[in-house]
Amino acid sequence: MESRPVPALILVAVLVVGGLAAGFIASQVEFERPTPKVSEPQLLDTDAIPGWATAPLPDFTQYSVVSEKKDAFFGYLFPRIALANLRIQAARDYLEQLSNKPELNEEERKWLTTRATRLRVDGETTEDLVSGLERRMHIIPPSLVLAQAANESAWGTSRFATQGNNLFGQWCFNPGCGLVPNSRPAGMTHEVEVFKSPYRSIRAYLTNLNRHNAYQNLRERRLALLNENRFPDGINLAGGLQSYSERGQAYVEEIRSMIRVNNLSDYDQRQQALSAAENPLEKLDALISDYRDRFSN
Repeated sequence: MESRPVPALILVAVLVVGGLAAGFIASQVEFERPTPKVSEPQLLDTDAIPGWATAPLPDFTQYSVVSEKKDAFFGYLFPRIALANLRIQAARDYLEQLSNKPELNEEERKWLTTRATRLRVDGETTEDLVSGLERRMHIIPPSLVLAQAANESAWGTSRFATQGNNLFGQWCFNPGCGLVPNSRPAGMTHEVEVFKSPYRSIRAYLTNLNRHNAYQNLRERRLALLNENRFPDGINLAGGLQSYSERGQAYVEEIRSMIRVNNLSDYDQRQQALSAAENPLEKLDALISDYRDRFSN
C-alpha cells in the first residue's frame, strides 16, 4: 500500500537565498550552498507569502490538445513548487546560522525543536537536532514533484485534485478529514486529505518525503549528491519512491519515464536559477503574470 502520511505546516516566508551557479544540466552541475541571509523575523513573516500561491486549481479538462494541457499544468505548478522549495532553503539557511552560534536563545530553541518535531528528528542536544534536520530539511527537485503530481492527479483532473486540491494522493486517518476513496477496501479507514489550496498539498508532499521513514533511501540519494556538490535531480531521487506505490519499481520507472519524456529536468535548472537570484519572489511573480497572459487563469 502507499505510504502517505499528511503533515501539517505553518506558513513561513521565503525571501532571499543565493550562491548557486545556474544554467547547467541538473545532473552535472556543482551545487554550492548559499550564504545564509535569512533572519528569524523574515522566516515568520507570513505577509511575504504571495497571494497567487493559494490560487485555486485551474480546470485542466478545458484543454483538448495534450501538449497545451501539459504546458498549462506544469506552468501552474512550477512557481508554487519553487516557492515551497525556496521556503525550505530559507529555513535551511537559518538552521546553518543557528548551528554556528555558541548558544541559542529561547526563541531559537523553540524554532529548532518545532522543526525537529515536524520532521520527526529525535535528539537530546542541539547538535543532534541540527544534524538530523540537515539531513531532512532540503528541497525536492521540481522534476520529481511535477511528474508525481501529473501521475497521481491525472494531470490535475482527478476527483481528489478538483474537489480536495490533493495532487499527490496524501492520506489522512481522522473521520471527515478528507474524501473517501470509491474503491477503499472494507475495513480500511483512510481518506484522501482535502487541502485549502494546491500549494498546501505541495508543501505537505514535500514534508512527507522529507520526514517519512519510507523515503529514507530518497533522502540518502539526495545527501550523496549534495556531498558531491551536485544539485539533486529527479531521475536519481525517484529511485527512493518504491514505497510510494504498491507497484514498487514499476512505479519508479514510470515516474522516471515521465521526467524524461516531458523534459522535466529543465525545471530543476530553473529552480537553481531562482535560488541564485537576488529577487526570487519577483521572478516568480513574473512567471505567474506570463502564465495568466498565456492561459487566462
